[in-house]
Amino acid sequence: MLHLFLVLGSLMVASAGNFYKDFDITWGDGRAKILNNGDLLTLSLDKASGSGFQSKNEYLYGKIDMQLKLVPGNSAGTVTAYYLKSPGSTWDEIDFEFLGNSSGDPYTLHTNVFTNGKGDREQQFHLWFDPTADFHTYSILWNPQRIVFSVDGTPIREFKNSESIGVPFPKNQPMRIYSSLWNADDWATRGGLVKTDWTHAPFTASYRNFNADACVWSNGKSSCASNSASSTSSNGAWFSQELDSTNQNRLEWVQKNYMIYNYCTDTKRFPQGLPAECRTS
Repeated sequence: MLHLFLVLGSLMVASAGNFYKDFDITWGDGRAKILNNGDLLTLSLDKASGSGFQSKNEYLYGKIDMQLKLVPGNSAGTVTAYYLKSPGSTWDEIDFEFLGNSSGDPYTLHTNVFTNGKGDREQQFHLWFDPTADFHTYSILWNPQRIVFSVDGTPIREFKNSESIGVPFPKNQPMRIYSSLWNADDWATRGGLVKTDWTHAPFTASYRNFNADACVWSNGKSSCASNSASSTSSNGAWFSQELDSTNQNRLEWVQKNYMIYNYCTDTKRFPQGLPAECRTS
């Protein structure tokens, strides 16, 4: 079993992407850098500007993995975002945002799902490790049944397709991968109370081992077979993947111990009643 695990692990690393091949640096005037022959990408932020990049490809469903090492030390006021997003005013979006904090305080991992330009589905977490000390893998599984956010293979959030009760689900709009590092000290840390300390600039976040096991959208067509459950064999197991009992237990462990905000329990915010997807078990 261990041998199989090691073989699978080496295959996964072997299929990791190359930043030159897979991404374009889109802003930052030289503050974003691709290094080590395309194996490493860094974003930096100083008082003048942040920086960002986006994927060359658009995707409609997939399992996306990226390893990130976040801004160390006093990162208060900074936000590192890594997300999938479609263009236009009625966009879909699947978000990881890392809200910096003062030295010694934990990062806040902020997640959200937008459909047709509407979000308001925030869940926030602290992590069970220091995300600045080393690289960790942040994954988005997006298939027709669900969206699962995972950290180092541990699921932290599941957003199920609840179209049957009238909740829109991202399924028609291809999305690119984006990432950026910017100053958001008007809201990011303790609601904007803690400002960015520019004496610590430049702030730097690092990326490596991107992998997309995904349906690439190009010229109005998907690289996958028809988007139906029957096409799982050709599209990969992720296309119909769901949480088994082990991962369901892990998800519950994270939500019990590390979730710090859940829109589904915020009755003050939704006095007319919680969103429909929150009312299903």
